[in-house]
Amino acid sequence: DAQESRGLGDVYKRQVISAAATEAGKPAPRIVCGLPICLTDDVEAAREHIGKSLEIYGMLPSYRAMLDREGVSGPAELSIVGNETTLRAEIARLRDVGVTDFNAAVMTVGDSKMATTLDFLQSELA
Repeated sequence: DAQESRGLGDVYKRQVISAAATEAGKPAPRIVCGLPICLTDDVEAAREHIGKSLEIYGMLPSYRAMLDREGVSGPAELSIVGNETTLRAEIARLRDVGVTDFNAAVMTVGDSKMATTLDFLQSELA
């Protein structure tokens, strides 16, 4: 399942890069992850909207390679979608695999509101 494995394939790369930085006397690198995120109770509609809105990414070679590496057909499968509990757990999982900076691509559909999602993300910075 893509949700289960997302990002875990690159843990090894993070470890190799971090070890090289340490060996060179440099600080550990920042690891940035950018994903669509949508705070909503209508997960199915949100994923459908994200899939249609970001469909072009599945056609661009560099993004296609990343999607293939993650074993997904498109950005909707990688997106973080759901209620606050779900979003909080997914963001925590990103931290657990070494992400230091999360670049949230906020998506809205149906009951989701930009301000509500931004308020939620702000609360996660603490």
